[in-house]
Amino acid sequence: MISKLSMLAAAALLSGLAGNLSAQDPVTTVTEGCATEIAQYCSQVSPGEGRVLACFYAHEDKLSGQCQFALYEAAAQLEAAINALNYVATQCRDDILAHCAEVQLGEGRVLECLNANSATVSDACKQAIRDVTE
Repeated sequence: MISKLSMLAAAALLSGLAGNLSAQDPVTTVTEGCATEIAQYCSQVSPGEGRVLACFYAHEDKLSGQCQFALYEAAAQLEAAINALNYVATQCRDDILAHCAEVQLGEGRVLECLNANSATVSDACKQAIRDVTE
């Protein structure tokens, strides 16, 4: 249970960290890079739950180089965010459990909790947060 709580709480950090990981988020990267394909092939697809990606898959032979690159770049952005999340989750596990276990997940609330408790948060956790947000 502790491991699951730790990972769920750490997952909530992502929204607080993701904005600092790249100039653009993966969704924006894809919507801008694949705007033509979205309009031409996927305009009737309701966004969410991977439906637009499924549409791209169905039309993969028609995707422009720009769109293919945008999909590649978005995957790289997601990988960087996941790596940062794993790093912070590992370094902050005990601090999340000690100070933020009752915090509602999402919208950067766990990160806010860690920052609010910075006087007692471990140096390793503080450094991990700095590493991925600066």
